[in-house]
Amino acid sequence: MTRLFLLLLSITLPTLAGVGVVVALASGQVAVQPIVLGAAIGAVLALPVAWMIARQLSS
Repeated sequence: MTRLFLLLLSITLPTLAGVGVVVALASGQVAVQPIVLGAAIGAVLALPVAWMIARQLSS
C-alpha cells in the first residue's frame, strides 16, 4: 500500500497545490505569501487524500 500511496501522492500533491494557487489568484491575491500559502495548504491536504484513495483501492 505504501507504493500505491506514493504514486497517488505524486498525482494529488501537485494537483491540490495548483488548486490552492488558483484559489489564491482568483481571490485577487497577487502577493507571494498568499500564493505560497495556498500551495502549502493544498500540499498538506494531499497527504490524507492520497492515503484515503490508496486505502480504498487496496481493499
